[in-house]
Amino acid sequence: MRLRFRIGVLAPAMLLLASGCATKDWVRELLGTKEVEIDQRMGQQAQRVEGMGFRVQSLETSVGEVGELVRGAGGRADAAYGRADAAYARADEVDSRLTRLWSNRHARDLVETLHVQFGFDRWDLNDGAQTALLSLVKELRENPKLVVDLEGYTDSVGPREYNVQLSQRRVEVVRRYLVEKGVGLPRIHWIGLGQLPDRGTPEEQAKNRRVTLRLLLPKD
Repeated sequence: MRLRFRIGVLAPAMLLLASGCATKDWVRELLGTKEVEIDQRMGQQAQRVEGMGFRVQSLETSVGEVGELVRGAGGRADAAYGRADAAYARADEVDSRLTRLWSNRHARDLVETLHVQFGFDRWDLNDGAQTALLSLVKELRENPKLVVDLEGYTDSVGPREYNVQLSQRRVEVVRRYLVEKGVGLPRIHWIGLGQLPDRGTPEEQAKNRRVTLRLLLPKD
């Protein structure tokens, strides 16, 4: 009786101990599996973090390269602005020099004045005009310091724009004649000024169809 009682008591106890050992093994196995999963996840997270670090570093490098490009473009722009400023300065210098020369063009002594007349709406030189110009050419040849100013005019008949062109044609034909006779081009200054005001009388109109020539001697 006592033997059966002991066996009845010991059997469940052995089962409980065996069950406890199995539970411990299962818990250990489960914990080991979880540790492996956690390690894998941590490794994946570390790889992601490293990848993000690489992308951030690449982005910083790209930003640096863009900055270098911007600074390079800024330097080229500054150089272009510098060249433009230098060009403007040279242009202003040339303009100032031309302005001084034009302003001082009358700083000369008047030697002689000659008028070459033209027919109505004409710009060809007749025999009388060529004879008068030959005497002027002779003076220019004899005195190399002399220069000549040519100013072309018309009467008041017709549109102003047309008369300006007509006065320029008259000046041009006189200039060409002087050059053909040996007068150097730098010694000739010419301009067509268009129509002169008059009261419309035939005498005044005929008088205004002309080119005025002035022989000038530059002052020392």
